[in-house]
Amino acid sequence: EPPPPYQRPPLSKAYLSGEIDESRLWLQPPETWTEQSVELRLSSRASAIDRTAKTVRFEDGSEESYTQLVIATGSRVRTLPVPGADLDGVRYLRSIADVDALKADFAPGKRIAIIGGGYIGLEAASVALKLGAKPVVIEAMDRLLARVAVPEMSDFYRQAHESRGVTVRLDSQVAALKPKSGLFGRGKTVTGVELSSGETIACDSALVGIGVIPNQEFAAESGLETGNGILIDEACRTSDPVIFAIGDCAEQHNWLAGKRLRLESVPNALDQAKRAAAAICGSPAPKPDVPWFWSDQYDLKLQTAGLIGDHDSTIIRAGSDETPRSFFHLASGVLIAADCINDPQSFMAAKMMIAKRAKPDPAALADPE
Repeated sequence: EPPPPYQRPPLSKAYLSGEIDESRLWLQPPETWTEQSVELRLSSRASAIDRTAKTVRFEDGSEESYTQLVIATGSRVRTLPVPGADLDGVRYLRSIADVDALKADFAPGKRIAIIGGGYIGLEAASVALKLGAKPVVIEAMDRLLARVAVPEMSDFYRQAHESRGVTVRLDSQVAALKPKSGLFGRGKTVTGVELSSGETIACDSALVGIGVIPNQEFAAESGLETGNGILIDEACRTSDPVIFAIGDCAEQHNWLAGKRLRLESVPNALDQAKRAAAAICGSPAPKPDVPWFWSDQYDLKLQTAGLIGDHDSTIIRAGSDETPRSFFHLASGVLIAADCINDPQSFMAAKMMIAKRAKPDPAALADPE
């Protein structure tokens, strides 16, 4: 990409809404990289690794040699596999350029079809409504956040969005994206989302948020072992001892889940970066942290600790109003995850309890006092 290294999470929140400009996304000012003796090669795409010669080849024909190599290629959006997916006005949200193209659609009166009821889609819906647009969220599953949340939390977010004016369509599979004329072709703009039921939802643009795919092909073609991501050990080493992988592109054994996972989160990327750096520098590995995530929608700040995978019960802690509200997930009495909405104290307490494999009293968890 052309910009210097930047943070992606604000793209669907403060940057999309116009609250911050591009420079506020940067990890640090461009001149600071030079001061730290870091050479940036922007707008450069690596094409191959020669593991024998220890060089990386770029598409412009140049090469870089390495002693140690870190692959941090992240992930890319999953594209919608239906007719009309290539129409003008069909958007994705992954890069600064994506959001720059999207901003014009988020205007008063504009009808925005958001395909996918995950965190990206819901965050975009909240920004669209704030800017005066008319969003409709189209989700193929029978509830929002179906892959990452319990039904009780899915219901909370559905009600939160609908009560604020967002239309939510569940159990709605997209069959095609339609242009005004009903014909497909270059230079035509999407004006409707056709569902498998035959119904067409009118729109001025469509934002697709149906997940991401790890960028692991570059590593696989170089002979590195891959699964659902580039396979790495506890130190983030790949099957080649001088090549490391970190972030969305990497699959690693997770101490909390007890199995290999690929986690798409900033804290995970930072933790793996520290582990790779420690291994390269011969320093002790940092202590593993409890995985955590966050999402901002309207005035609702969600903080999630742990991983819900194997929970067998959920305890809800709620006040008299919409929030604060927290959902605690237990497995055989052990707290393994918590979703806390406008409840930072519960989030911090849960994070500590998860790390200690604590067995809190369910009645105390449910009691806001």
